[in-house]
Amino acid sequence: MRTVTVRDLRNNFSKVESWLGEGEEIRIEKRGKPIGYLSATPRTATEPRRKVDWAARRKEIWGDRCFSEEEVRAMREYELEGEQG
Repeated sequence: MRTVTVRDLRNNFSKVESWLGEGEEIRIEKRGKPIGYLSATPRTATEPRRKVDWAARRKEIWGDRCFSEEEVRAMREYELEGEQG
């Protein structure tokens, strides 16, 4: 059984997640005292991790479109407006 701290969960979750993917059981400690346990679901422990083909996904969403600098700037401004308001 592996042991991690709450800080490890916050800062290094990808490492903890990979251990869960390998079927490890993990004890969580805070200030040296155990506060909980994590264990992988049976499905996660037995299935290999699926790799994502990001290029194919991007092409599926956007096709062969290439955005101009003005379009990218407008999209970013629109996103910022949505976050602020």
